[in-house]
Amino acid sequence: MEHVHAHPSYDTVVKRLRRANGHLHNVIGMMEAERPCADIAQQLQAVERAIQAAKRVLVHEHLDHCLDDAMQGQPAKVRARMREFKDITKYL
Repeated sequence: MEHVHAHPSYDTVVKRLRRANGHLHNVIGMMEAERPCADIAQQLQAVERAIQAAKRVLVHEHLDHCLDDAMQGQPAKVRARMREFKDITKYL
């Protein structure tokens, strides 16, 4: 059986994915209406940004909470390295 693993950020991620879904639906309509390629590309970029933002929130939430739990009881040096790792992932 799969472990249920909900995060507080899931609502935010779902909202971002719904936004991406709405943009994608608009892109499909634009293509069906034979709108200019530049307009379609702009909307596709919005879809990509919304999905990337959702992924970023999910990954950072995981790093902030799940890895903190895993680091409990670890030596201070190991916890410090993990903090450094978490800090640098914000630049991804």
